[in-house]
Order: sequence, then structure tokens, then C-alpha cells
Amino acid sequence: MIRFEDVSVTYDGAAEPTVRGIDFEVPEGELVLLAGPSGVGKSTVLGAVSGLVPHFTGGTLRGRVTVAGRDTRTHKPRELADVVGTVGQDPLSHFVTDTVEDELAYGMESLGLAPEVMRRRVEETLDLLGLAGLRDRPIATLSGGQQQRVAIGSVLTPHPGVLVLDEPTSALDPAAAEEVLAVLQRLVHDLGTTVLMAEHRLERVIQYADQVVLLPSPGVAPVVGRPAEVMAVSPVYPPVVALGRLAGWSPLPLTVRDARRRAGELKRRLENAPEGRGEPGDQPRTPRTRRRSAPPTPRPTPLGEVRALSVTRSRVQALRHIDLTITPGETIALMGRNGAGKSTLLNSLVGLITPTSGTVRLGEATPHRTVPKDLVRKVGLVPQEPRDLLYADTVAAECTAADQDAGATPGTCRALVSELLPGVTDDTHPRDLSEGQRLALALAVVLTARPPLLLLDEPTRGLDYAAKTRLVAVLRSLAAEGHAIVLATHDVELAAELAHRVVLLADGEVIADGPTADIVVSSPSFAPQVTKILAPQHWLTVAQVRSALPPVATS
Repeated sequence: MIRFEDVSVTYDGAAEPTVRGIDFEVPEGELVLLAGPSGVGKSTVLGAVSGLVPHFTGGTLRGRVTVAGRDTRTHKPRELADVVGTVGQDPLSHFVTDTVEDELAYGMESLGLAPEVMRRRVEETLDLLGLAGLRDRPIATLSGGQQQRVAIGSVLTPHPGVLVLDEPTSALDPAAAEEVLAVLQRLVHDLGTTVLMAEHRLERVIQYADQVVLLPSPGVAPVVGRPAEVMAVSPVYPPVVALGRLAGWSPLPLTVRDARRRAGELKRRLENAPEGRGEPGDQPRTPRTRRRSAPPTPRPTPLGEVRALSVTRSRVQALRHIDLTITPGETIALMGRNGAGKSTLLNSLVGLITPTSGTVRLGEATPHRTVPKDLVRKVGLVPQEPRDLLYADTVAAECTAADQDAGATPGTCRALVSELLPGVTDDTHPRDLSEGQRLALALAVVLTARPPLLLLDEPTRGLDYAAKTRLVAVLRSLAAEGHAIVLATHDVELAAELAHRVVLLADGEVIADGPTADIVVSSPSFAPQVTKILAPQHWLTVAQVRSALPPVATS
């Protein structure tokens, strides 16, 4: 169905091809996963299938890409629209209407389908993606994850033979991600839809793939094979594979179920492992001891306090009677399904939203009544889309503006960028950075004012495992310096590695608030892979297991 024949793509002004030697086939009715570190050209490969590369992006494509027999060099994206449906990383860029139902119908209207066919397919898609309750909602009022589901639904309704998906679960909570992936699997198995998908959160998708195409590094030819074979040599791999590598399992397990079946010996080795040997922040647990991971008492003076906070937006009650205390050196993960109110709570803390009732205090300051030049020294927010903070043409200009806005010594922001983004030059345009690099630049801009409270909204969206590891190290260092960190995330693995506390939200209310291990171990949706594999022992990360394992005797 999709055929790449020795494809290379070189963008205008680039000295080297972004991708080269791309040669593989996606058979009809298979789900193929495109994997690899950030910046290796996965989005370029996906864009070549829909014709966006090079017709929209520019540059030079050598070799040949065919989709259902159509050569993408001679067929522009609109001439492939009836056979290829594409969902990119940013769902907002897809929308052309105002409401959910209209958006689902738009693609079919463009193809001239009969009204009765359109009505039936809209209803089917609303049910498939759990959107029935949102059908009349303005898209602008939806959470990021809800918008992602609408974007996926809008390309499903025309029933294309090929789906091209770039990070389709990155903005979804675990349950919603499972729903979307189950839908994709049903389309592949029952309808013969061909799916080519790039995704950094391999723990969510690897078990659904028929084959994996690994791009190991920029400009290097891909490795193609069965998932377990490719994961054995891949530089990016999910926690279940990391645990399998650590334990020496062969073939490597790809699912929690497979790993649990083989974990008996590993759990016996961990039974008497002493607690406290994990890396800082790893919060190891044994079956017998469950030390609380929250900062020790007496608690210091809070940096932020939320009391009886309620927020109503567009007649929707987004938050209900929220109480939250944030102390120095504490890292809190806000978790919950899409639309639970996580982003609204962060925006309330940074003063972007005025409470309907209740109070938000940052020391003596009330965020929504504090002028921005004073507020940036108390709290900083890195939003879901880091580019929302980046408006200059170069990294140097961004840093100059950040220094001026924060009243910082000139060069302060640039020093942070050098630490977070080594090798990035002053004249680099922010749009030319990868997702992870833009996040690091936005983080440097926010940190220039050294706010004691740092807020991050879905900070690992679009990050590979290496970039996530670097982010965790930076945030741990900030917490050690006394900064409080609150992050809204669907990434259960990030919460397991980093958070002291987890606050679970549902329908705008706090339903649980406690030490990370106490919350995630008891939650089937928010437990990390290692916890599920090694239950009833209470381990959260592979790093904890590695540190706690007794050395193996050698002869």
C-alpha cells in the first residue's frame, strides 16, 4: 500500500539530507510503527506519504514514494486526500470549523459524500472515540487531549485506506490513548486500513505494531523488522523492554502481560533488596516498607496555596472546590483524564484565569491581580505548546527579550540555553528546533526570572526517552535548589521518576492527593509499567530496580 524506494529528502539551505536511504514497504492492512530519537526525520517520512513533503514543505525528494499506486512526486496532497488521512502533532492546525460535529463532517463534505452517509459515519466516529458527549461543544473549549481525538476522528470519517499519524497519543490520558489505539487496531484488523504511525511513547503502542521502522540517527538508513527484534538494537525503548534488557530476557517482552509471566526470578532477587538504593527522587519500595516520599515535616512555608477554588468557563465548571498547598523543593504531578481541569488549575496559579470563587495565593500575592513584571519572579508556566512563549526570529533575540522582561543581567537566559541546549547557535530560528529543543528554550526563558514556583503543562509531549531523561535531571536539580514544580501530565512514567506527590483530578475535583507510590500503585490507569510487572512489590522505575538488585556472583 505504501512503498518507499531509496528516498532521501534535503530541505532548502540544509547541507545534508534530513533522511536518506529510506527503503521499506507497508503492506495493506498492517500497522507499522516509525520509531527513533527526536530529530531523525520521522515527521519528514510521514509527510512524504501524504505529499506534504516536498509539495508544501519545499526541499528536494529523491527516490520514489507511492501510495495505492500513486506517485507522491506527481500527485499533490489534495490528489491523495481520498486515500490518505493525516493527523499531525498539533491538532489545532487541522481544524477548519467551530464545533466537534461540524469538524467530523467537513472532510466528507469536501469529498461530496451523501448526507445520509455522512450522518452515519459521524455517529460511528463519535462512539468510537468517546466524543458523543462533546458533539455540540466548540472546539476552542476542549482540552488538548479532546482536541486530539477530534482531529483523529475528522480523518477517520472519510474512511481513507491509509492513516498517517504523528504522535497520536501524546496529548491523551492513558484510558483515552487505549481507546484510540483500540480503534486503530480495529480499523487495521477488521477493515484492512493501513496505518503508519510515529510515536515516542513506545510503552503505549509497541504491542500493536506488525513491524517497526527504526530511524537510529539523522541521515542513517532505517532498520526494519519485527518489534522485538528491532527493540533489541534500538536506542529508544519503553520501560518493559528496559526491564527485559536488565533481566537478560530473550526474546524481549513487549507487553506487561508477557513480562509478568517471566518476572518470577527477578521478583525473588528483589525480595530482600534494601530500600533507599535508588537514584535521587526514584522513591524505591519493597514489599514490606512503604516510606512516604513527601518532604519531611515540619513543612516549610508554602510557596502557593489554593483554597476552595472553583472556575466556570463557557458555562462549564472546570474546577470545583480545589484545595492545594505547594511547598519549596516539592514536585507535584497533576494527573487525570482529559478535561479533568489540570490545565485550568495551572492557568489559575499563573494568573491567566480569574477564579469564579475561592482564592489562589503565591505568598502575599494574588496571581490574577499581580502585574506581569512582578508575577514572573514568583511563578512561571511552560505551556503545552512551548512555541506560544517564543515569538522572536532567533534564539539570541528570545534570550535578550527574556533578560529584559525578567530584569535579569544580560546573558542570563543565554547561559541557561547553553546548559539546556548545548550546541544550539544564537542565529537558530526557534521554529527550526525539535519539540524537545523548543521545550528547553521555553524553559530557559521562564527560568530567567528564577521563579520559585515552576509550572509545566504536558512537558514530555513530543520528547523521546533521552530528552525526557535530560528534562528529569534539570527538574530534579531545580527541586534540590528549592524550586517547587507542578506539572500536569499524562505520562505515568515521568510521574514515577520525578514526582514526590500525585494529585488526581476528575471532573474538576481532587479525588486523591498523596505520595507518588501510594497513588499510582493502587491505580490501574496511572501505574507505570514496572509497577504492573513487579506487583505486589512496589517498584516504580527501572532505575530503582537496577540500583536495588544484589550483584550477581561470578566465578
